[in-house]
Parts: sequence; C-alpha cells; structure tokens
Amino acid sequence: MASGLEDPILERYFKGHKAAITSADFSPNCKQIATASWDTFLMLWSLKPHTRAYRYVGHKDVVTSLQFSPQGNLLASASRDRTVRLWVLDRKGKSSEFKAHTAPVRSVDFSADGQFLVTASEDKSIKVWSMYRQRFLYSLYRHTHWVRCAKYSPDGRLIVSCSEDKTIKIWDTTSKQCVNNFSDSVGFANFVDFNPNGTCIASAGSDYAVKIWDIRMNKLLQHYQVHSCGVNCLSFHPLGNSLVTASSDGTVKILDLVEGRLIYTLQGHTGPVFTVSFSKDGELFTSGGADAQVLIWRTNFTRLHCKDPKRNLKRLHFEASPHLLDIYPRSPHSHEDRRETIEINPKLEVMDLQSSSPPVVDVLSFDSTTTVSILEQRLSLTEDKLKDCLENQQKLFSVIQQKS
Repeated sequence: MASGLEDPILERYFKGHKAAITSADFSPNCKQIATASWDTFLMLWSLKPHTRAYRYVGHKDVVTSLQFSPQGNLLASASRDRTVRLWVLDRKGKSSEFKAHTAPVRSVDFSADGQFLVTASEDKSIKVWSMYRQRFLYSLYRHTHWVRCAKYSPDGRLIVSCSEDKTIKIWDTTSKQCVNNFSDSVGFANFVDFNPNGTCIASAGSDYAVKIWDIRMNKLLQHYQVHSCGVNCLSFHPLGNSLVTASSDGTVKILDLVEGRLIYTLQGHTGPVFTVSFSKDGELFTSGGADAQVLIWRTNFTRLHCKDPKRNLKRLHFEASPHLLDIYPRSPHSHEDRRETIEINPKLEVMDLQSSSPPVVDVLSFDSTTTVSILEQRLSLTEDKLKDCLENQQKLFSVIQQKS
C-alpha cells in the first residue's frame, strides 16, 4: 500500500470550455495543455500561474481529438466536421485544413518522429498524412464499422486501430497491410494505445473493461473489470508500469500493471470522464469530461516504481522474444475492484486550488491556402479590369483620331 505522501493529488483546474471536453494533451516540454471540446473550440492552457489561455476557432462542429507534434510547434485536431486541422501555435491562428474523410474524424496521432499523422474516421477508414508535404498519402481499409481510434507504435513501424466492429487491428506501415487482429464478442474498444516500449497494447472498452494484449504472442495478458460504465480513454505512464483510465462512471482510476491491480480511484468530475493523459515526464496527468473542467493531478505514486529501473527496460526489436521484465502477469486473468484500493475525492478541497479561469484570448483560424486563392482571384479580376480599361482607351483614341 502506498503511503499518503505518494498519493496523487489534484493540483489545479481550468474552466473555459462551454461544453464537454473530449481530448487533452500535454506539450512535450510539459508547460502547456491543449484541450478539445464539444463547443467546437481548442484551448491552450499554460501551467504557469496568472497566464492567459488561448481559444482556437476554426472547426465547425465538435472537436473529437487533438495532439501536440513531437517538436511541440504544431497541434493536430480532428472534428465531426469531417476535417483535420494542423495549427501553428501562435496568435495569428494559421492552420492547414486536411480534407479526405467522408464522415466525422474521431482521432489524430503523430508518429514519434513527427513526419506522419494518422487519422481514424466514421467512414470506416484510417488515413495517413505526410507532415512535410502536408498532403494525404494512403488509406487503410479492413474495418466494417466506425473506426474510433488509431495510434502509432513508438518506433513508427505499426499502427493500432479499434472499431465499433468489435475488432482491434495491427497494421504494418511499410506493407500497409493488417498483420494482426484481436476480436471481442461482448463490446468494442473506444480507445487503444501502445505501451511505451511497443510490445503491448491497451484497450478501453464499452463493456467497462480495460485489457492489455501482448502483440508478439497474440495473447491477452491482463483484464481489469474495475469501472461500472464504459471506459472512454486511457494513458500509459512514460515508464510503462501504470495506466490511468477515464470512464462514464465519473471516475478516473489508476492501475499498477506490475502488480496487476487497481491502486487508486479518483473522484473529481461531475458526470462522465472522456479523456486522460500523462505528461511526457510523468509528473502530472490531466482529465476532462462532461463537466467542462480540466483537472490537473500530480502523480506522486510513480516514485515507488522509479527505484527499480530493470522493469522499465525498452525493447529495441519488435521480433524480440518475451522475457520476465515485461508486463506481469504472463497469464490472462481478471482483476476485480479490491477493498485495499485508495479512493481520493478532492471536491472539498477545490477552493484551495490555484486560479481556475484565466483570461481567454480568441484566435481565429487563418487558412493560408484559402487566403492565397482568394487573393489570386482578386488579382485576376483586377488584371481583367485593367485590360478592359486599356482596350476601351485604345478604342476611344481610335475614334478620336478618325474624327480628327
């Protein structure tokens, strides 16, 4: 059991969105948080006290997903308006709009080197985009229902996707083929992601379950049935030894993947929780949901695991054989909610937290491509008018010379 000093605490919270928060991500330098919402806006929050927040306006419908580029200079967003946007994070609001999907886009994810972006859509497709050329590259088709999420593996060689067809598929980015398939007869996965060393995937299920799969052995390793409603999102700690989950039951839960048990249940939101995300250094994690609040938690508990670096060795090759330093236990078994877990309810302490509603500056989308096109049209019209004027002048001079 962890002592009180290692328990996670609610450090601060932000208010600014007018509707439910659907997605959140920390910047690579851990100084900012970006959030997406049903209110159609993206917001950029600074973790520095007494600093303005920025609201990016451009999408025409619910923003379903967002992510910082690995370099931190760009922000990708997906929307129910069927578009993907790539934002330059400044006050000018410059963004590029990508159109290829024919239905709402559900997720965006950068490759680790920032060269590619993968998107998932209700048009049953997964699409890959080049960030250097900012253009569409190719589609992946095998799902037979809406694709809820698609994520790159840490080495960029694989993509994992989940769909309402109750399957999770693994794709090879070189051959562009589906190389593995996990199916479920009960529910479908709302969210899926690789663990930090790329040997396992975790799924957040509509059947209230969190599952860990070994993609080398094609085997279910762990099955947690700790939520009382659908699980909407999850995030691995950068060390890979713990997992945070968000559920429509209104709770955030933290799982110890080494010991294979639930260790914390966090009560902070009113209503369903839709998103959770660890910071890149693992010191913080954030959660957001139907109450339109962004909660910032300090992790603390990972200090216990940092003393054992052997459990955090990274795998260098996908083909490497499994060994005992991987996620425990090696055999699949269910994990029920246990009495020895700690429940934290910070609602009574909210008044003592740091400022929650910073001043907000609106940043309107400036699409350079569209603007250039309009300017070209105007220049073309101006040139035509000048030609007409010159022709009229020449005709007039001709008439005058004839009369004289």
